[in-house]
Amino acid sequence: MSFRTPGALLILAVVAVSGGGGYGLHALLAGRPSPTPPATLPPAGGLQAAFVGVAERVRPSVVNVGTVQIANTGKAPSPGFFSEDPVFKDFFDRYFGPARQGTRGEFRLPSLGSGVIIDKRGDVLTNFHVVKGADGVTVRLSSNREYRGQIVGTDVKTDLAVVRFQPDAELTVAVLGDSDALKVGEWAIAIGNPFGLDQTVTVGVISATGRSDVGISTYENFIQTDASINPGNSGGPLVNLRGEVVGINTAIVASGQGIGFAIPVNMVKRVIAQLVERGKVTRGYLGVSVQPLPEELARSLGVPGTGGAIIGHVYPNSPAAGAGLAQSDVIVTYDGTAVADYHHLQRLVAETDVGKRVSLDIIRNRAKQTVQLRIAEAPNISSRTR
Repeated sequence: MSFRTPGALLILAVVAVSGGGGYGLHALLAGRPSPTPPATLPPAGGLQAAFVGVAERVRPSVVNVGTVQIANTGKAPSPGFFSEDPVFKDFFDRYFGPARQGTRGEFRLPSLGSGVIIDKRGDVLTNFHVVKGADGVTVRLSSNREYRGQIVGTDVKTDLAVVRFQPDAELTVAVLGDSDALKVGEWAIAIGNPFGLDQTVTVGVISATGRSDVGISTYENFIQTDASINPGNSGGPLVNLRGEVVGINTAIVASGQGIGFAIPVNMVKRVIAQLVERGKVTRGYLGVSVQPLPEELARSLGVPGTGGAIIGHVYPNSPAAGAGLAQSDVIVTYDGTAVADYHHLQRLVAETDVGKRVSLDIIRNRAKQTVQLRIAEAPNISSRTR
Protein backbone atom coordinates (compact mmCIF):
# COMPACT_ATOMS: atom_id res chain seq x y z
CA MET A 1 0.00 0.00 0.00
CA SER A 2 1.34 3.47 -0.88
CA PHE A 3 0.84 6.57 1.22
CA ARG A 4 2.40 8.99 -1.27
CA THR A 5 -0.85 10.67 -2.35
CA PRO A 6 -2.06 11.80 1.12
CA GLY A 7 1.48 12.92 1.91
CA ALA A 8 1.66 15.00 -1.26
CA LEU A 9 -1.68 16.63 -0.49
CA LEU A 10 -0.50 17.52 3.00
CA ILE A 11 2.67 19.15 1.68
CA LEU A 12 0.72 21.15 -0.93
CA ALA A 13 -1.70 22.42 1.70
CA VAL A 14 1.15 23.73 3.88
CA VAL A 15 2.81 25.46 0.92
CA ALA A 16 -0.46 27.17 -0.03
CA VAL A 17 -0.91 28.59 3.46
CA SER A 18 2.69 29.76 3.71
CA GLY A 19 2.83 31.44 0.31
CA GLY A 20 -0.62 32.94 -0.12
CA GLY A 21 -1.44 34.16 3.37
CA GLY A 22 1.65 34.18 5.51
CA TYR A 23 1.05 37.55 7.17
CA GLY A 24 -2.59 36.81 7.88
CA LEU A 25 -1.68 33.45 9.36
CA HIS A 26 0.98 35.06 11.58
CA ALA A 27 -1.49 37.64 12.84
CA LEU A 28 -4.07 34.96 13.49
CA LEU A 29 -1.68 32.81 15.45
CA ALA A 30 -0.18 35.70 17.39
CA GLY A 31 -3.36 36.24 19.34
CA ARG A 32 -3.77 32.61 20.31
CA PRO A 33 -2.20 30.75 23.20
CA SER A 34 0.52 28.28 22.29
CA PRO A 35 -0.84 24.80 21.60
CA THR A 36 -0.21 22.09 24.16
CA PRO A 37 2.87 20.12 23.10
CA PRO A 38 2.19 16.50 22.20
CA ALA A 39 2.86 13.80 24.77
CA THR A 40 6.45 12.64 24.53
CA LEU A 41 7.42 9.03 24.17
CA PRO A 42 9.45 7.38 26.91
CA PRO A 43 13.18 7.91 26.38
CA ALA A 44 14.96 5.28 24.33
CA GLY A 45 17.15 4.53 27.32
CA GLY A 46 14.10 3.47 29.35
CA LEU A 47 12.94 1.04 26.70
CA GLN A 48 16.42 -0.33 26.32
CA ALA A 49 16.65 -0.84 30.07
CA ALA A 50 13.35 -2.72 29.98
CA PHE A 51 14.64 -5.12 27.31
CA VAL A 52 17.89 -5.65 29.20
CA GLY A 53 16.02 -6.27 32.46
CA VAL A 54 13.73 -8.87 30.86
CA ALA A 55 16.68 -10.67 29.28
CA GLU A 56 18.57 -10.77 32.58
CA ARG A 57 15.57 -12.15 34.47
CA VAL A 58 14.30 -14.69 31.94
CA ARG A 59 17.40 -16.08 30.21
CA PRO A 60 18.47 -18.20 33.22
CA SER A 61 15.15 -20.08 32.96
CA VAL A 62 15.64 -20.92 29.27
CA VAL A 63 17.40 -24.20 28.51
CA ASN A 64 18.82 -26.06 25.57
CA VAL A 65 16.93 -29.31 24.94
CA GLY A 66 19.02 -31.82 23.00
CA THR A 67 17.71 -35.21 21.88
CA VAL A 68 19.11 -38.30 20.25
CA GLN A 69 17.15 -40.94 18.39
CA ILE A 70 18.57 -44.39 17.73
CA ALA A 71 17.39 -45.87 14.45
CA ASN A 72 17.68 -49.64 14.20
CA THR A 73 17.90 -49.94 10.42
CA GLY A 74 20.12 -51.70 7.98
CA LYS A 75 21.24 -48.49 6.31
CA ALA A 76 21.75 -44.97 7.50
CA PRO A 77 18.55 -42.88 7.48
CA SER A 78 18.45 -39.36 6.13
CA PRO A 79 20.41 -36.97 8.39
CA GLY A 80 18.45 -34.77 10.77
CA PHE A 81 17.84 -31.11 10.05
CA PHE A 82 20.80 -29.99 12.16
CA SER A 83 23.06 -33.03 12.27
CA GLU A 84 25.28 -32.10 9.33
CA ASP A 85 25.29 -28.35 9.91
CA PRO A 86 28.79 -27.23 10.96
CA VAL A 87 27.26 -24.84 13.51
CA PHE A 88 25.90 -27.87 15.40
CA LYS A 89 28.64 -30.42 14.75
CA ASP A 90 30.72 -29.64 17.85
CA PHE A 91 27.62 -29.60 20.05
CA PHE A 92 26.28 -32.93 18.79
CA ASP A 93 29.69 -34.63 18.85
CA ARG A 94 30.29 -33.43 22.41
CA TYR A 95 26.94 -34.32 23.97
CA PHE A 96 25.61 -37.17 21.84
CA GLY A 97 28.53 -38.42 19.78
CA PRO A 98 28.61 -38.13 16.00
CA ALA A 99 25.75 -39.59 13.96
CA ARG A 100 27.21 -42.94 13.01
CA GLN A 101 26.44 -46.59 12.58
CA GLY A 102 26.80 -48.71 15.69
CA THR A 103 28.00 -52.27 15.95
CA ARG A 104 24.48 -53.64 15.40
CA GLY A 105 23.25 -51.33 12.66
CA GLU A 106 22.18 -48.54 15.03
CA PHE A 107 22.33 -44.89 13.94
CA ARG A 108 22.36 -41.93 16.32
CA LEU A 109 20.25 -39.04 15.05
CA PRO A 110 20.71 -35.83 17.10
CA SER A 111 18.28 -32.92 17.20
CA LEU A 112 18.02 -29.64 19.06
CA GLY A 113 15.44 -27.29 20.55
CA SER A 114 14.69 -24.97 23.45
CA GLY A 115 12.70 -25.18 26.65
CA VAL A 116 11.77 -23.13 29.71
CA ILE A 117 11.92 -24.14 33.38
CA ILE A 118 8.46 -24.03 34.97
CA ASP A 119 9.11 -25.68 38.34
CA LYS A 120 11.96 -25.83 40.85
CA ARG A 121 11.77 -29.64 40.75
CA GLY A 122 13.31 -29.49 37.29
CA ASP A 123 10.24 -29.52 35.04
CA VAL A 124 10.93 -28.06 31.60
CA LEU A 125 8.25 -27.09 29.10
CA THR A 126 9.04 -27.59 25.42
CA ASN A 127 7.40 -28.61 22.14
CA PHE A 128 6.32 -32.17 21.42
CA HIS A 129 8.08 -32.07 18.07
CA VAL A 130 11.36 -31.28 19.85
CA VAL A 131 11.32 -34.59 21.80
CA LYS A 132 9.25 -36.72 19.41
CA GLY A 133 10.78 -40.17 19.07
CA ALA A 134 13.71 -39.33 21.37
CA ASP A 135 15.64 -42.19 22.95
CA GLY A 136 17.63 -39.76 25.07
CA VAL A 137 17.14 -36.17 26.24
CA THR A 138 19.75 -33.74 27.52
CA VAL A 139 18.93 -30.46 29.29
CA ARG A 140 21.64 -27.80 29.30
CA LEU A 141 21.19 -24.72 31.51
CA SER A 142 22.33 -21.18 30.81
CA SER A 143 25.24 -21.91 33.16
CA ASN A 144 26.29 -24.74 30.79
CA ARG A 145 25.53 -27.36 33.43
CA GLU A 146 24.16 -30.43 31.69
CA TYR A 147 21.63 -33.01 32.92
CA ARG A 148 19.93 -36.08 31.56
CA GLY A 149 16.22 -35.50 31.13
CA GLN A 150 13.16 -37.75 31.21
CA ILE A 151 9.97 -37.13 29.25
CA VAL A 152 7.13 -36.77 31.78
CA GLY A 153 4.31 -36.40 29.27
CA THR A 154 3.48 -35.22 25.77
CA ASP A 155 0.44 -33.82 23.99
CA VAL A 156 0.59 -34.06 20.22
CA LYS A 157 -2.67 -32.12 19.78
CA THR A 158 -1.13 -28.92 21.15
CA ASP A 159 2.51 -29.79 20.35
CA LEU A 160 3.58 -29.56 24.00
CA ALA A 161 5.76 -31.74 26.22
CA VAL A 162 7.20 -31.69 29.73
CA VAL A 163 10.74 -32.96 30.41
CA ARG A 164 12.10 -33.43 33.93
CA PHE A 165 15.69 -33.44 35.17
CA GLN A 166 17.15 -33.71 38.66
CA PRO A 167 18.77 -30.38 39.59
CA ASP A 168 21.60 -30.16 42.08
CA ALA A 169 21.34 -26.38 42.57
CA GLU A 170 18.67 -23.68 42.84
CA LEU A 171 16.83 -23.07 39.56
CA THR A 172 15.40 -19.90 38.03
CA VAL A 173 11.74 -20.53 37.23
CA ALA A 174 9.90 -18.55 34.55
CA VAL A 175 6.77 -16.59 35.47
CA LEU A 176 3.73 -17.54 33.38
CA GLY A 177 1.61 -14.55 32.37
CA ASP A 178 -1.89 -14.08 30.91
CA SER A 179 -2.07 -14.49 27.13
CA ASP A 180 -5.76 -13.49 27.08
CA ALA A 181 -4.68 -9.96 28.06
CA LEU A 182 -2.36 -9.56 25.04
CA LYS A 183 -2.99 -6.71 22.62
CA VAL A 184 -1.77 -6.45 19.05
CA GLY A 185 1.20 -4.08 18.92
CA GLU A 186 2.64 -5.00 22.34
CA TRP A 187 6.33 -5.71 22.52
CA ALA A 188 7.29 -9.39 22.30
CA ILE A 189 10.65 -10.95 23.19
CA ALA A 190 11.66 -14.41 21.99
CA ILE A 191 14.42 -16.30 23.80
CA GLY A 192 15.91 -19.59 22.69
CA ASN A 193 18.70 -21.42 20.91
CA PRO A 194 18.30 -20.82 17.17
CA PHE A 195 20.80 -22.80 15.10
CA GLY A 196 22.55 -23.80 18.34
CA LEU A 197 23.27 -20.19 19.33
CA ASP A 198 22.42 -20.43 23.03
CA GLN A 199 20.43 -17.79 24.90
CA THR A 200 19.59 -15.68 21.85
CA VAL A 201 17.19 -12.78 22.46
CA THR A 202 15.15 -11.23 19.64
CA VAL A 203 12.56 -8.48 19.85
CA GLY A 204 9.38 -7.72 17.89
CA VAL A 205 5.70 -7.13 18.50
CA ILE A 206 2.52 -9.14 18.86
CA SER A 207 1.35 -9.15 15.23
CA ALA A 208 -1.96 -10.95 15.81
CA THR A 209 -3.75 -13.29 18.21
CA GLY A 210 -6.16 -16.17 17.71
CA ARG A 211 -4.53 -17.46 14.54
CA SER A 212 -5.99 -20.80 13.40
CA ASP A 213 -5.99 -22.93 10.24
CA VAL A 214 -2.19 -22.78 10.31
CA GLY A 215 -1.94 -26.55 9.97
CA ILE A 216 0.47 -27.16 12.84
CA SER A 217 -1.65 -28.86 15.49
CA THR A 218 -5.20 -29.96 16.25
CA TYR A 219 -5.98 -27.10 18.64
CA GLU A 220 -4.78 -23.85 17.11
CA ASN A 221 -5.14 -20.45 18.71
CA PHE A 222 -1.70 -19.07 17.97
CA ILE A 223 -0.04 -15.79 18.82
CA GLN A 224 1.64 -14.35 15.73
CA THR A 225 4.81 -12.35 16.20
CA ASP A 226 7.56 -10.79 14.10
CA ALA A 227 10.18 -11.40 16.80
CA SER A 228 12.74 -13.51 14.97
CA ILE A 229 12.11 -17.25 15.45
CA ASN A 230 14.35 -19.79 13.75
CA PRO A 231 15.01 -23.56 13.85
CA GLY A 232 16.15 -24.33 17.39
CA ASN A 233 13.83 -21.72 18.94
CA SER A 234 11.02 -24.31 19.23
CA GLY A 235 9.95 -24.72 22.86
CA GLY A 236 11.45 -21.42 23.99
CA PRO A 237 9.38 -18.67 25.60
CA LEU A 238 7.75 -15.61 24.08
CA VAL A 239 7.86 -12.95 26.79
CA ASN A 240 6.23 -9.56 27.44
CA LEU A 241 7.97 -6.45 28.79
CA ARG A 242 7.13 -7.52 32.36
CA GLY A 243 9.22 -10.64 31.89
CA GLU A 244 6.19 -12.95 31.88
CA VAL A 245 5.94 -15.89 29.50
CA VAL A 246 2.93 -15.30 27.23
CA GLY A 247 3.58 -18.05 24.69
CA ILE A 248 5.75 -20.98 23.66
CA ASN A 249 7.44 -20.50 20.29
CA THR A 250 6.56 -23.34 17.99
CA ALA A 251 6.70 -22.57 14.25
CA ILE A 252 7.55 -20.15 11.48
CA VAL A 253 6.34 -19.59 7.94
CA ALA A 254 9.37 -20.79 6.01
CA SER A 255 8.49 -18.88 2.85
CA GLY A 256 7.99 -15.56 4.65
CA GLN A 257 9.88 -13.19 6.89
CA GLY A 258 8.85 -12.07 10.34
CA ILE A 259 5.98 -14.54 10.66
CA GLY A 260 6.31 -16.77 13.70
CA PHE A 261 3.75 -18.52 15.89
CA ALA A 262 3.59 -19.23 19.61
CA ILE A 263 1.16 -21.31 21.66
CA PRO A 264 -0.66 -18.98 24.09
CA VAL A 265 0.37 -19.59 27.68
CA ASN A 266 -3.20 -19.86 28.97
CA MET A 267 -3.67 -22.92 26.75
CA VAL A 268 -0.28 -24.18 27.93
CA LYS A 269 -1.25 -23.92 31.61
CA ARG A 270 -4.23 -26.23 31.16
CA VAL A 271 -2.14 -28.81 29.32
CA ILE A 272 0.96 -28.90 31.54
CA ALA A 273 -1.10 -29.31 34.70
CA GLN A 274 -2.39 -32.62 33.35
CA LEU A 275 0.93 -33.68 31.83
CA VAL A 276 2.74 -33.23 35.15
CA GLU A 277 -0.03 -34.93 37.14
CA ARG A 278 -0.71 -37.96 34.92
CA GLY A 279 1.48 -37.77 31.81
CA LYS A 280 -1.39 -37.26 29.38
CA VAL A 281 -4.22 -34.84 28.63
CA THR A 282 -7.90 -35.71 29.03
CA ARG A 283 -10.32 -33.64 26.96
CA GLY A 284 -14.06 -33.21 26.74
CA TYR A 285 -16.07 -34.83 23.93
CA LEU A 286 -19.34 -33.73 22.38
CA GLY A 287 -19.51 -36.24 19.54
CA VAL A 288 -19.97 -34.08 16.45
CA SER A 289 -17.89 -33.05 13.47
CA VAL A 290 -18.18 -29.33 12.86
CA GLN A 291 -17.56 -27.06 9.90
CA PRO A 292 -17.08 -23.36 9.14
CA LEU A 293 -20.21 -21.23 8.74
CA PRO A 294 -19.89 -18.90 5.73
CA GLU A 295 -22.09 -15.81 5.64
CA GLU A 296 -24.27 -17.10 2.80
CA LEU A 297 -24.94 -20.39 4.58
CA ALA A 298 -25.61 -18.59 7.86
CA ARG A 299 -28.25 -16.45 6.16
CA SER A 300 -29.95 -19.46 4.58
CA LEU A 301 -30.13 -21.20 7.98
CA GLY A 302 -31.49 -18.14 9.75
CA VAL A 303 -28.36 -17.50 11.80
CA PRO A 304 -27.71 -13.84 12.62
CA GLY A 305 -24.14 -12.95 11.67
CA THR A 306 -21.47 -15.60 11.10
CA GLY A 307 -20.86 -16.69 14.69
CA GLY A 308 -21.39 -20.36 15.43
CA ALA A 309 -20.42 -23.79 14.16
CA ILE A 310 -22.53 -25.98 11.90
CA ILE A 311 -22.76 -29.70 12.64
CA GLY A 312 -21.65 -31.85 9.73
CA HIS A 313 -22.11 -35.22 11.41
CA VAL A 314 -23.31 -36.63 14.74
CA TYR A 315 -21.52 -39.73 16.00
CA PRO A 316 -23.62 -42.56 17.40
CA ASN A 317 -23.56 -43.31 21.13
CA SER A 318 -22.14 -39.82 21.82
CA PRO A 319 -23.41 -37.07 24.14
CA ALA A 320 -24.64 -35.14 21.08
CA ALA A 321 -26.59 -38.14 19.76
CA GLY A 322 -28.16 -38.72 23.17
CA ALA A 323 -29.26 -35.07 23.33
CA GLY A 324 -30.87 -35.21 19.88
CA LEU A 325 -28.45 -32.95 18.00
CA ALA A 326 -28.63 -33.38 14.23
CA GLN A 327 -26.74 -32.55 11.06
CA SER A 328 -27.13 -28.88 9.98
CA ASP A 329 -27.88 -27.72 13.53
CA VAL A 330 -25.86 -24.58 14.26
CA ILE A 331 -24.35 -24.31 17.75
CA VAL A 332 -24.30 -20.60 18.65
CA THR A 333 -23.76 -20.76 22.42
CA TYR A 334 -21.84 -23.29 24.51
CA ASP A 335 -22.41 -23.29 28.26
CA GLY A 336 -23.14 -19.55 28.26
CA THR A 337 -20.30 -18.57 25.90
CA ALA A 338 -21.06 -17.27 22.41
CA VAL A 339 -19.34 -19.49 19.82
CA ALA A 340 -17.17 -17.42 17.48
CA ASP A 341 -16.43 -20.19 14.97
CA TYR A 342 -15.86 -23.94 14.81
CA HIS A 343 -12.29 -23.65 16.11
CA HIS A 344 -13.63 -21.82 19.16
CA LEU A 345 -16.21 -24.55 19.79
CA GLN A 346 -13.50 -27.22 19.54
CA ARG A 347 -11.45 -25.50 22.21
CA LEU A 348 -14.45 -24.88 24.49
CA VAL A 349 -15.47 -28.55 24.38
CA ALA A 350 -11.90 -29.82 24.81
CA GLU A 351 -11.37 -27.66 27.89
CA THR A 352 -14.59 -28.83 29.58
CA ASP A 353 -14.23 -31.24 32.50
CA VAL A 354 -15.34 -34.76 31.68
CA GLY A 355 -18.75 -35.43 33.23
CA LYS A 356 -19.81 -31.78 33.39
CA ARG A 357 -23.37 -30.96 32.34
CA VAL A 358 -23.54 -28.09 29.83
CA SER A 359 -26.25 -26.29 27.88
CA LEU A 360 -26.08 -25.49 24.18
CA ASP A 361 -28.10 -22.95 22.25
CA ILE A 362 -28.68 -24.17 18.72
CA ILE A 363 -30.53 -22.92 15.66
CA ARG A 364 -32.59 -25.53 13.85
CA ASN A 365 -35.02 -24.71 11.07
CA ARG A 366 -34.49 -21.00 11.77
CA ALA A 367 -35.68 -21.42 15.38
CA LYS A 368 -33.53 -21.23 18.50
CA GLN A 369 -33.52 -24.16 20.94
CA THR A 370 -31.64 -25.04 24.11
CA VAL A 371 -30.19 -28.50 24.62
CA GLN A 372 -28.53 -29.94 27.73
CA LEU A 373 -26.04 -32.81 27.80
CA ARG A 374 -23.17 -34.31 29.78
CA ILE A 375 -19.64 -34.11 28.34
CA ALA A 376 -17.77 -37.41 27.84
CA GLU A 377 -14.04 -38.14 27.57
CA ALA A 378 -12.63 -37.63 24.09
CA PRO A 379 -11.44 -40.73 22.24
CA ASN A 380 -8.52 -40.53 19.83
CA ILE A 381 -10.32 -39.30 16.72
CA SER A 382 -9.95 -36.69 13.98
CA SER A 383 -9.37 -33.03 14.67
CA ARG A 384 -12.79 -31.68 13.71
CA THR A 385 -14.62 -34.28 15.77
CA ARG A 386 -15.68 -32.94 19.12
